[in-house]
Amino acid sequence: MAKIRIPTPLRAYTDGESNIDVTGQTVGEALGNLVEQHPDLRAHLFQDDQLRSFVNIFIGDEDIRFMQGLDTEINSDDSLRIIPSIAGGSGN
Repeated sequence: MAKIRIPTPLRAYTDGESNIDVTGQTVGEALGNLVEQHPDLRAHLFQDDQLRSFVNIFIGDEDIRFMQGLDTEINSDDSLRIIPSIAGGSGN
């Protein structure tokens, strides 16, 4: 089974779990399985059926946006990471 690493801010929606085993042949299917297991994550990852623009998914060191996006195929031993974009600070 592939694994998805959950960032600290989202662990409140996974009962504190940092790594979740998921099934699926693609990143989209794996994320679908993740939100089936932890439905409260859906609003933080998706807007309608699209991945939110500030949510980045990596397979190893590769950003899926530079691959086939949610259609990127995965293997059962892949490790995916959710990396939320962080913005802020001041221009001073």
